[in-house]
Amino acid sequence: MSWLAERRERRDMLSRIPEAKGLPILGQTLNFFFRPISSGIDMHLRHGPVVRGKALGISSLALSGPDALAFVLKNEGNVFSSGEGWTPFIGPFFTRGIMLLDGMEHRQHRGIMQAAFKRPAMEAYLEGMNEAVLNGIANWHPRQRFKLYPALKELTLDIATQVFMGEQLGPEADRINHAFVDCVRAGTALVRFPVPGGRWHRGLQARKELEQFFRQRIASKRDNLGPDLFSYLLSAEDEDGIGFQDQDIVNHMIFLMMAAHDTSTIALSSMSYYLARYPEWQERLREEAQALDKDTLSYDDLAALPLMQQVFFESLRLLSPVHVLPRRTKKACHFAGMDIPAKTYVIISPLVTHHLPQYWRNPELFDPERFSPERAEHKGHPYQYVPFGGGAHKCIGMHFAEMEVKTILYHLLRRYRWSVASGYRMPINFTSLPTPADGLPVRWQTLETSEMRSAV
Repeated sequence: MSWLAERRERRDMLSRIPEAKGLPILGQTLNFFFRPISSGIDMHLRHGPVVRGKALGISSLALSGPDALAFVLKNEGNVFSSGEGWTPFIGPFFTRGIMLLDGMEHRQHRGIMQAAFKRPAMEAYLEGMNEAVLNGIANWHPRQRFKLYPALKELTLDIATQVFMGEQLGPEADRINHAFVDCVRAGTALVRFPVPGGRWHRGLQARKELEQFFRQRIASKRDNLGPDLFSYLLSAEDEDGIGFQDQDIVNHMIFLMMAAHDTSTIALSSMSYYLARYPEWQERLREEAQALDKDTLSYDDLAALPLMQQVFFESLRLLSPVHVLPRRTKKACHFAGMDIPAKTYVIISPLVTHHLPQYWRNPELFDPERFSPERAEHKGHPYQYVPFGGGAHKCIGMHFAEMEVKTILYHLLRRYRWSVASGYRMPINFTSLPTPADGLPVRWQTLETSEMRSAV
């Protein structure tokens, strides 16, 4: 088939798919930035699970609903490429991170990394994590307007560097944190060229800074291996004795460090916000934490916090840290009565699916008990609830993230109480990963000594 005939066939196939018309040139970009949940739900209800549109200068299909998520994430027949889907957005900034690899290469890299997330490694991480959390929150003093999001972000970066790298950053912390932020934000730049001062340019500069930061530590770390992720990546091998090259290690450390503190911070911010809005749930979790009556958590203690687990799941449902997952078709496929041609960008949104009213009872309501064993509302469909993705690219650090979030929240609940102003609703900035646009201001209080010591 000639190039012209192939292009005509592709255009004809796409023309049969319902289109969500947007603004000239911008298309759905403003909806993507400012109302991704409501606009996504509206497109699903109006047009069905497959919708054609354009955002950030890229023409793509938006697929929503559990069946659509299953179709894309299970990837039967090897139809979708994760790497080709992510590359236009974050490729220059998170080069060859695990999420941007496909096929045999992805399986090989994931297999080597897997040892870093098994129980022995996790137990070692948790030991250092308890110490890092206690040291970090010791300086959180009572005040009427305490911005919780930046405090949590600083804390999770400290944890990531101590647990993943085996060191404390000190004065470098702010510079490295800003570099990670610039890399993440660059993915949604409207001007996708290195114009000085623009997001894309800042992202490229930040990537160079992070590469230098990790590369200059490889030699010394090889001479002093420890129970940290950096050491695991330097020493890990597959069954054939093949390990990572230095550039692989740099690529993976940049991506995993970003994921470890950015997504955990978003989950913690969401949980903290809802616990502030619903103080009865905050007290229930505090009683659960106090009942353990332990200064630090062990790995087995994590399963003894079922109410915290429900709040964790519900907070991720209401605000998934990675709210969209892009893919690109490697060959033509068929879904929901629609023919989808090869080389098509496909965007799935766990966040939209988590809010569809046909799958969730009162989906906008904070209701952690929907995840209780009695209700198990999330089990109506295997892909109804996928805050960590699914299939071969399911988040490799999902259990680490859960452990980190629970550990931080456990220590906060036993030492502090927090609240938000009456009628406050947390504004979300969706121009990169979803974060509190105002820093999440809360009233921060230290518990009385008697409350801290009591066990219910």
